Amino acid sequence: MIPLHQPRSLEEACVLMDTLDEPMVYAGGTAIQILIKQGVLFAGNLVDISRVPGLDEIDETTEGFSVGPMVSIRRMEIDTRVRGRSRLAAEAYSRVANPRVRNTASVGGNIAHGDYRLDPPTALLALDARVGLTSVRGSRTVPVREFFVDFQLTAVERGELITSIEVPAAPAGAGSAFVKMSSLSENDWPAASVAALLDRSPERQILGLGLGALAPVPRFVQLDVTGWDLEETVKAAIEAVDPLLDPLPDVRGSVSYKRKLGLVATEEAVRSAWRDGIA
Repeated sequence: MIPLHQPRSLEEACVLMDTLDEPMVYAGGTAIQILIKQGVLFAGNLVDISRVPGLDEIDETTEGFSVGPMVSIRRMEIDTRVRGRSRLAAEAYSRVANPRVRNTASVGGNIAHGDYRLDPPTALLALDARVGLTSVRGSRTVPVREFFVDFQLTAVERGELITSIEVPAAPAGAGSAFVKMSSLSENDWPAASVAALLDRSPERQILGLGLGALAPVPRFVQLDVTGWDLEETVKAAIEAVDPLLDPLPDVRGSVSYKRKLGLVATEEAVRSAWRDGIA
């Protein structure tokens, strides 16, 4: 039985993470429960942060909104402030697994898991979100585009807690789309997913693409598409994404199958984001 600790403050949680033997944060617990059942959880102590005040809040900021790590996936899906300022984030969170999982799983636990197939990171990459980390050594912020380091490895260092995700609002007039393609069932892990954000500012047009399940880590592509029409943009996006595709084969499909899906998802996401920006 793994010991469970329940700190009542952020300071106490940081001390536990710094002093305990092989500590692991327990947030929503959905991923941890699966790992325990599979017998592959390597943790000496669990630190349950559900009783730490302030970690389950969504706050509007001048740039967008700040999300605490204990906010549920479901709240990100339905919160009117999130939907009003970033439909792309709300849409990606709405596609996670099923309602039962979304009501339990947490925003912080989702990205801390570091799984390359996760839905939300694709949108967070496109939106250029930042992850707040805290430890007894202090606090720091890591761009989400630098957060996923390797296969199931993140930038979180020993003793650190995810304390916020800072999500910028989508630019005014931007078009967005999230495309998820699952080969086994609608609620399963995707075989390919793409989040697209097309910023149509007067000065220039920028297309950002977050890619999920198509490489050992979520990946990001950005293109300056100023002056291009839709077909030119689609072609350039496919050409930029293609060399980045390095999917892992599993029961959901072979490498070649997932590569093809990745290119199809890219085209669909770009076309949908283009239409969304015009609407």
